[in-house]
Amino acid sequence: MAVALSPAENLRSLLREPKLQVMPCCYDALSAQLVQQAGFALTFMSGFAVSAARIGRPDTGLISYGEMLDQGSNICQAVSIPVIGDGDTGYGNAINVKRTVQGYARAGFAAVMIEDQELPKRCGHTQGKQVVDRQAALMRMRAALDAREEGADILILARTDACAVAGFDEALWRVQAFGDLGADILFLEAPTTVEQMTQFCRAAKAPPMANLVEGGKTPCLPPNELEALGYRIAAFPLTLLNVSIHAMQAALVALGAGRSPEGLLSFEDLQRVVGFEAYDREQRRYAER
Repeated sequence: MAVALSPAENLRSLLREPKLQVMPCCYDALSAQLVQQAGFALTFMSGFAVSAARIGRPDTGLISYGEMLDQGSNICQAVSIPVIGDGDTGYGNAINVKRTVQGYARAGFAAVMIEDQELPKRCGHTQGKQVVDRQAALMRMRAALDAREEGADILILARTDACAVAGFDEALWRVQAFGDLGADILFLEAPTTVEQMTQFCRAAKAPPMANLVEGGKTPCLPPNELEALGYRIAAFPLTLLNVSIHAMQAALVALGAGRSPEGLLSFEDLQRVVGFEAYDREQRRYAER
């Protein structure tokens, strides 16, 4: 009998494939299941989207480690594809970073993202963010990698937000340093030109990830162009949250005007999507014994 691979091992396998992985991001168990049902090979728990959906607040460091871990545990249990988790700044000093990585591994994440912003952190495509100095950034990364080496079965996604704060050259230095330390995936947030994206991919010493925010700072290139540049993951962090809000607002306008909202699933399809069909099938299996 074949032994099932761990989430981290599954993600390592995907990253060995010589192609771009398109990664829609989720914010709860249902959105993660929809990503899996659509045939995507992996997903990412977006801190921006979780903060919006769970506490109704912006991604400005207001949501806690415990809330993110609880949300992530539900997401990881709901799907079989690898899930990458937003670990923000690691929620404190080096010991906090290690605890964050260990907790995310126990929750079932395939990878955890650790970034170099100052607390409180902000969404990478908004104004007002700051980054810690090089020494502190490298300290966080060493702590995260130590947690991995000490037994946490999880990959480390290293992120820098230095491009918008200290310039592209500093951001490039940081991702190269993170790669030298042994990070598994590299993420230079918010490059503003294709040339910057190209330089990042050429310099990356681990699989590079692009973050494509509709209306954000980074050019939203199509997957074939991103793959040609050398990217291995293309994250779409806010697409599902964005279209969900748009659809709910439109439905509320229709209800307020006395009309039935457009674009509704049939009740049968709705039941199937949320799992009634699978539940009933499983229940019958035991009833027939």
